Amino acid sequence: MPLIDLIAGARPNFMKIASIVDALHRRAEDQGRPAGQAPLTYRLIHTGQHYDQTMSGSFFEQLGLPQPHLNLEVGSGTAAEQTGGIMVRYEQVLAERRSDLCVVVGDVTSTMACAIVAKKAGVPVAHVEAGIRSGDWSMPEEVNRVVTDAVTDYFFTTSDAACAHLRKAGVADERIFFVGNTMIDSLLRQLPNLRRPAIWDDLGLTPRGYFVLTLHRPANVDAPDTLGALLNAVVAGTRGLPVIFPVHPRTMKSLAPLGPLKPALTITPPLGYLEFNYLVRDARAVITDSGGITEEATILDVPCFTLRDNTERPETVTVGTNRLIGTNPANLAPAFDDLFAGKWPAGRAPEKWDGKAGVRIVAALEQVLYRREL
Repeated sequence: MPLIDLIAGARPNFMKIASIVDALHRRAEDQGRPAGQAPLTYRLIHTGQHYDQTMSGSFFEQLGLPQPHLNLEVGSGTAAEQTGGIMVRYEQVLAERRSDLCVVVGDVTSTMACAIVAKKAGVPVAHVEAGIRSGDWSMPEEVNRVVTDAVTDYFFTTSDAACAHLRKAGVADERIFFVGNTMIDSLLRQLPNLRRPAIWDDLGLTPRGYFVLTLHRPANVDAPDTLGALLNAVVAGTRGLPVIFPVHPRTMKSLAPLGPLKPALTITPPLGYLEFNYLVRDARAVITDSGGITEEATILDVPCFTLRDNTERPETVTVGTNRLIGTNPANLAPAFDDLFAGKWPAGRAPEKWDGKAGVRIVAALEQVLYRREL
């Protein structure tokens, strides 16, 4: 009976892995499996890269994920410290019981670290969300993506663009599986369960009567002056409407030197998945430097301002609601003008962003693992 390791370490991972876990459970109950083919088994391994309740714990409950079989509890530290800690501890896991396949998702430190360890241990690697590229080597995530794909055996992609990047790098078509977007699987599955956060009633929010802001990229938040200039431009452009700003721990360090913030800007701790997407769904627009939020905004048909100069998710721009604003605060004013003038395009779902990516991945995993056994 093949054993799969499912690696999750940070908040975005949990959203991406939830639909794979659900599909594995559903497949295990399926009476239509080929005769003699046992269901796949898995170990859900939490590396502990995100280790507090708001960034990690509540997501398991809200996404319907079971508690991890193993928690490596790597905790805080520099990128190098976390990478080394994860590698040492995952190596010990494989030494005690070797899995048949290591499945990593996304582009965080845990993704890269576990992929390298598995490959060195002779365990094949499957990468969910493979092939996406921003071309921006100043992003730690870009390094993680490229390194992970360099040791990956089976590539699960979200778009034609990602497939093209892999082919350009010499990956054979038989190792590429265009499956769709597991993050969107989780979003579509949880839409009926979204929860109105307390801040909704506290501020008297109304649909389309507020903005949601998230910032965590080093280029935007590490220097207080840069962060302050962006916040001033956001408040000026939103024309008096409330701006809800759930603050990432990295960003909080740069807020203190700025002193009192404008009254329209409301700071909150990180929100749970269900509460945050409730806010996104009914916002006038989302202002962010997150790649994942641009995907969710596209499916929810909410205008999205991306405060970056590039994106690894070009489909959110070409067919979605996302616009690349850049990191210059002056670029925000004309974008807000277009929004308030009704000139923002409606979004549509990119190909295969239909809630079935997890099912396609499990089908491909069966194909790969049972073919290897024969």
